[in-house]
Amino acid sequence: MYDHKDSSESERNAAIGRVLRESGLKVAEQPYAYHAAGEDITGTNVYGILRGPRADATEAMVLMAGWKNFEGLVNYSGVALVLTLARYFSRWSIWSKDIIVIISPESTYGPIAWVDAYHSTAPIITATQNVSTLPIKAGALQAAVAIDYPIGPWGHRFDKIDIQYDGLNGALPNLDLLNTAVSVASGQMRIGCTLHGITGHKDSYKDRLRTIATGLATQSLGQATGPHSAFMPYHIDAITLKTMGDGWHDEMSLGRVTESLIRSINNLLEHLHQSFFFYILLNANRFVSIGNYLPAAMLIAGSFTISALALWVQSGRAELPEATPAQPTKEKTSKLPEMELVRDGSDIALVPKTALTPLERQLFLPALTLLSIHLASCIPLYLLTHLSKSVSNPPKNQSKQTNNQTKPVTQQKNQTNQPHHTSPSPQPSTP
Repeated sequence: MYDHKDSSESERNAAIGRVLRESGLKVAEQPYAYHAAGEDITGTNVYGILRGPRADATEAMVLMAGWKNFEGLVNYSGVALVLTLARYFSRWSIWSKDIIVIISPESTYGPIAWVDAYHSTAPIITATQNVSTLPIKAGALQAAVAIDYPIGPWGHRFDKIDIQYDGLNGALPNLDLLNTAVSVASGQMRIGCTLHGITGHKDSYKDRLRTIATGLATQSLGQATGPHSAFMPYHIDAITLKTMGDGWHDEMSLGRVTESLIRSINNLLEHLHQSFFFYILLNANRFVSIGNYLPAAMLIAGSFTISALALWVQSGRAELPEATPAQPTKEKTSKLPEMELVRDGSDIALVPKTALTPLERQLFLPALTLLSIHLASCIPLYLLTHLSKSVSNPPKNQSKQTNNQTKPVTQQKNQTNQPHHTSPSPQPSTP
């Protein structure tokens, strides 16, 4: 893959497709085009399907890598490792699920385009979203694993694996998938696991608080954190394995971790559902379940409600004027306020009648203020979705790109003529 660093996207995709075909996979391409945040994003996903010898084409798992990661670095070793694992997996006859290998040009819109087209029968082509359909498909996706290892051929080694698990809109994968990755990496390969890039975690109160704060901030933003994030809206458990630091582990260690994780997913008899879907991680081995942190959140929300009701009640009572010192005068003193007898259990008190008289609340101004605040929130949303990031350097071929956005992306000629896959008859499994 390092030899294709200066090649065009078409040449690189042709080389990736050739490697997948030589490994025995059925290969196809999917072009896509997006217009988001004032930018035009185009690319082509290359993917291949390895039919499981023991599979009946009803379930599948995904192994993927982006050519560029979130930091914009070329994922040399990650793509090479995925292609190597695809060739290695094709020699085995233990697979009870199909394996889909995806190589996307980047780590955000490529996986989104692929998984959207995978679960859509007739995608609607618009001016801002132009995604072609998939020529070949497999069964229901059970889980997905992405690899982020942006190291070239010089053999730089890593120290730990950072497990990225946050999905779009704050969705989380099943906790069993994270536990399996941590157990395989730390228990079998003796590789330390980190979260959110915090490598110096000493399991102290400060480090746990830092991990919680980082996790809550990332989850509340709802943005994608890796190629796995695109699978969360479809209830597909997915994580990204990213290498961190300088150590003595190499591609062999990361490959063995990924292989064990894929084999664990392959052994599933049903979709992951027994473990937690709502949690907050303290470190790679400790978490806080929803039963522990939800009561505290409900108490905080309840306190706001009680305070609002108290202020609402107080706003409907008259305020008595402050008492002023009596001025010496020859005239008679002013008439005392009318009093009313109030009983509270066995207690009796005299209260001014004006203090018990409810007042009319003006609702027009508060309602208008609240509506104005909600309408004002549309301004930053419009700015984030319509203004270009590079205003000072507008694209030269902007008009040409705009005309090309409305044209549907067509499949390659050799893809259209591919025969449809017929699932093989299930083979009897040996005990």
